[in-house]
Amino acid sequence: MAKITALIEKIANGKNPLFQELYGVNEVVLKEQADRYAALMSEFQQVYGTDDVSLFSSPGRTEIGGNHTDHNYGRVLAGAVNLDNIAVAAQNGTNVIRIKSVGYPEFQVDLSSLEIDPAQFYTSSSLVKGICVRMKEKGYAIGGFDTCIEGRVPKGSGLSSSASFEVLIGAIINHLFNDGKMSAVENGIIGQWSENNFFGKPCGLMDQTACSVGGLITIDFEDPSKPIVKEVDFDFVKTGFALVITDVGGGHDDAASQAEYASLPTEMKAVAAELGAKVLREVTLEQIVDKIPEIRKVTGDRAILRAYHFQGDNQRVVEQVAALENNDFQSFLKMVVESGYSSYMYNQNIFDVVHKDEQVVSLALALSEMILKGKGAWRVHGGGFGGTIQAFVPKDLLDKYVETLEHVYGGGSCHKLFIRAKGAIKLDL
Repeated sequence: MAKITALIEKIANGKNPLFQELYGVNEVVLKEQADRYAALMSEFQQVYGTDDVSLFSSPGRTEIGGNHTDHNYGRVLAGAVNLDNIAVAAQNGTNVIRIKSVGYPEFQVDLSSLEIDPAQFYTSSSLVKGICVRMKEKGYAIGGFDTCIEGRVPKGSGLSSSASFEVLIGAIINHLFNDGKMSAVENGIIGQWSENNFFGKPCGLMDQTACSVGGLITIDFEDPSKPIVKEVDFDFVKTGFALVITDVGGGHDDAASQAEYASLPTEMKAVAAELGAKVLREVTLEQIVDKIPEIRKVTGDRAILRAYHFQGDNQRVVEQVAALENNDFQSFLKMVVESGYSSYMYNQNIFDVVHKDEQVVSLALALSEMILKGKGAWRVHGGGFGGTIQAFVPKDLLDKYVETLEHVYGGGSCHKLFIRAKGAIKLDL
């Protein structure tokens, strides 16, 4: 904890080593970030009347390899990005958590009542409650605190705004009440547990782990209680390619569309169940092919196609990591495109069949192929059915690529990002 005036002085208009690690070296960007923290601290003081605070940051994440593999205990390649959610927080000495996000009304979580409430599914308060429940079950201390949050991880962007929020809350509780002793990996696991059980969404563990740990990492979820996290030593900046995430919009929150999303892990697991397994990681492609005549009678053909995608993308992650570690960037790009085609043809998470006239991702992929074929890479990003696409764009085509995509999806829809080394952290300035 530190006084707000002292923190502003240490930030020094962004001329701070930690800020440069989080946000890059562009002086304009660093000044903007410094002003952002100062404004949030000012709001915190106005709302809660306290000037002895801690600062926190939690990044979004980009999924680079392994599309819809994590929920079936597969492998992924992911990186934390320089778009983040930040928080100013302090203990309040009560049994109530009070959260004020910029642009939204305050909500509260009473820690004296921590039961699951299905009526509160898909709310931020349910996520916070779930995190507290699980941390308490794991032996960590919880308590009331006040926080103001400002988010730069766009909702629905495929950069995992919800996972970033979850591990941000976990980091706050970890440092305010537990001296930071909870590991980054466990923070991610707890965030996923909350999303599954209190928020009502059957997500995998990739998003929370990538946001919590930071850097460029590959994660093996064969044992989801103890995921194996390995740092990948590769510098994307030196390739001369830009990582561009484009917000193409689309996506729906109605029950039919939520069912479409939920069908992905459900159908994959249904195929595994026909082979006597819990998840697809426990079976081989050869076993699936051998039993297709029997399996398809129970699961249908789409489930088998999705199982085929899982097996291909799960192995592809291993090969992508090897390519990066061997500085074979062209082979890596080729596999990014292969993963994208597999998602489109087999996993079928490019457009929502309930709203089949809205094919924003399909169109964005077509435009990307038109510009980048033979020179870059493109694929769906994240869960699919709307949201975002990912592209690796050579710098000589960057202006043309951004101009073309923003002509269709609007100014500011393209985000030029870099991989940041830090995950969800308390800022020790």
